Amino acid sequence: MTLEELVAGFNQTAIASCADACDKIVGRRCYMDHQIAPRINENKIVGPAVTVLEVPTDEVLPPQHALDLIDEADAGSVICISIGADADVAVWGGLMTAGAVANAHAAAVLDGAVRDIVEIRRDYDFPVYARSSSPGTTLGRAMTIASQIPVEIGGVLVHPGDIIVGDVDGVVVVPREHAEAVLEMAHEIDAREAEQAKLIMAEKSLRKGLAKYGRI
Repeated sequence: MTLEELVAGFNQTAIASCADACDKIVGRRCYMDHQIAPRINENKIVGPAVTVLEVPTDEVLPPQHALDLIDEADAGSVICISIGADADVAVWGGLMTAGAVANAHAAAVLDGAVRDIVEIRRDYDFPVYARSSSPGTTLGRAMTIASQIPVEIGGVLVHPGDIIVGDVDGVVVVPREHAEAVLEMAHEIDAREAEQAKLIMAEKSLRKGLAKYGRI
């Protein structure tokens, strides 16, 4: 299955179904901490991860790895930035959003803060999922040290190329090597739940729906 087919498929799949399918197929939790939440809008996001790692510093340095990745990553990418040490430092803002929009990226997912929220909402409506918001710059506080390596965001390891799926329920990281199987199972879960909901409504009984389908 091509990347385009995977993205289209996950766009039609419930986040909860993706999380449940990952539990069964991957065998571990693949959803991020609840603090990684939409800060700009409630748009669903789907796309392959590109990653950046930041660490604390007292040097005044631009976030060069992130800036380069925004310009160089393929369109449709989800920019995933891990800082870990200080969630109250903004690793994303208005100018980075402008670059992401100009290069047709899908979203940003941050284990850190976002700033310039009013500007991003007003001018770009670009999806940003972040641990927090903060007006504070990374300059003199954090620096990027690597890109396109595995990073941890919201308690989940993100590898470059993993499929990121997010909405108001949260963010799921689907390992690329399991993406096709997870998508297939997630679609099956969606279909089963739709039938189960119909039965519950028709019979006016949650218990009958649970007894027939064995799912809650």
